[in-house]
Amino acid sequence: MSSSERVRIEPLPPALRWLGSPRAWQAGDRSLELSAGPATDLFIDPAGGAPLLNAPALVGEVSGDFLFSARVRPELSSTFDAAVLLLYRGETSWAKLCLERSPQGEPTVVAVVTRGVSDDCNSFSVESGAVGLRIARLGECFAFHASGRDGFWRLARYFALGGEGAVEIGFLAQSPTGVGCLARFEQIDFEKRRLGELRNGE
Repeated sequence: MSSSERVRIEPLPPALRWLGSPRAWQAGDRSLELSAGPATDLFIDPAGGAPLLNAPALVGEVSGDFLFSARVRPELSSTFDAAVLLLYRGETSWAKLCLERSPQGEPTVVAVVTRGVSDDCNSFSVESGAVGLRIARLGECFAFHASGRDGFWRLARYFALGGEGAVEIGFLAQSPTGVGCLARFEQIDFEKRRLGELRNGE
């Protein structure tokens, strides 16, 4: 695999490009397995210090309103291991919707919005190690939702990303404190439509 290799994953319309280098990956029918190595993350600490921008990701450009979702099943061995749906505009303008291992050892839905520095927010824990994650675009605004076994989409974050340039969406795996993380993305879906209501579970 080279950094210039493009990857097609149905039903996403764009060919995806690499950010960072995965330890391993495999794409299937509406599915992706992506393995991150140790000390990998996408985070710019608001307290300062060097940004960590080496987590492996696949992203591709989309336009207009959309719904982008997947069911994620990461192997959460270490704190902050995560499978992530990624919204990307550049190294200092991006947002992550994660199923992440919390310091308490719980699978937790986490939203990180970065506008120069990262704004990190734990939303809620989930009973199992799998959950549906979804990114919706509504004009210049975005919404993050998560869905458990009941199929109800719970709002985790509503925000404007800011920045300039194209919007890209995709997948990321991270293991900032561990020795690596395998992230599985299943039931990948993409719709070119505007979400009707943020908070009614649709």
